[in-house]
Amino acid sequence: MKNAALDAALDAALEVALHVALGRWTETVKPCLGPLVRAVDDFTRLTGVAVDLPIALFLRAHLAGLTPPGRASAGGSCRLLETTDGWAAVNLARPDDHASLPALLGLLGAPGMDLPTAARRVSSAELAYGAQLLGIAAAGLGSAGADRPPVRAERHGERRPRDLAGLRVVDLSALWAGPLCARLLGSAGARVVKVESRARPDGARFGNPDFYRWLHDGQESRVLDFASGALSTLVAEADIVIEAARPRALRRLGVHAEEFLAARPGRVWVGITGYGRADDRIAFGDDAAVAGGLTGRDAHGDPVFLGDALADPVTGLYAAHAVARSLAEGGGELLCVSMTACAAALAGSRVRPC
Repeated sequence: MKNAALDAALDAALEVALHVALGRWTETVKPCLGPLVRAVDDFTRLTGVAVDLPIALFLRAHLAGLTPPGRASAGGSCRLLETTDGWAAVNLARPDDHASLPALLGLLGAPGMDLPTAARRVSSAELAYGAQLLGIAAAGLGSAGADRPPVRAERHGERRPRDLAGLRVVDLSALWAGPLCARLLGSAGARVVKVESRARPDGARFGNPDFYRWLHDGQESRVLDFASGALSTLVAEADIVIEAARPRALRRLGVHAEEFLAARPGRVWVGITGYGRADDRIAFGDDAAVAGGLTGRDAHGDPVFLGDALADPVTGLYAAHAVARSLAEGGGELLCVSMTACAAALAGSRVRPC
């Protein structure tokens, strides 16, 4: 027979042990968390859902057995490289990025050299520009600046205030930031549909399975042929859409954020990008954090990574708060959420690591 009291005691003990394990991660970023704590607290006020910040930021690292990073990111794909005028991050996150490395060295005028040596011959902007030309995520430290808010709201539809409970969320995003936003909205009572392309499944499926389950537990899963027209039909049924695609890519599939918002009052569209919807540069969590200046310092005063792809969960939290705020005010908004701007909001400075 099941012992409920014993199960509860074991769950409580595991919770304490987990937070002890997450403590070393949390301490490194605590000085930066003020703006994020305020956003999360307001999300709780609006929805009644408490957010466990250490879990949201560091559960993936804990489940994967990662250790706090230094000059290399926790996951190992991104590196901080010294340049002639500072530091830049280059993220070789995919096989194609490694295949493009000889071409990048050629662009930098350093064929045959290793990347750290080549980086020391050029400026941060030159290194990042050359990498981005080849589709490699890269950024100079603090290059995103601090003049852009984490979320920009554009009104394209009529207002109609609504609670999250029972609303239909169609999540077209992948990896971490968008799915974390969707998970939090689901915790507040929304019905979340996780949508993937049959030709291009979510890359997070090939990462830690426990973390993937944590992000998507309780959600409906749909795998579609995006070219069939089924995507536009599914989006038409939504109250909230979350995506992290280039706007023109969705338009080619017959999906238009502005038309979606104008079609029915109170809807919300969340567009997550690296640098803004008008900027096609690619970004992942580690390099986006560096672009926003969200780094630490080592004993020599040189920059080191903070957390695990930190701009990803930070962006997901900001996005979820923005949706809750928008719904409370009537919706009808396109929420443009920039990963680099979210990181910069925490860093609080263009170039000074927190």
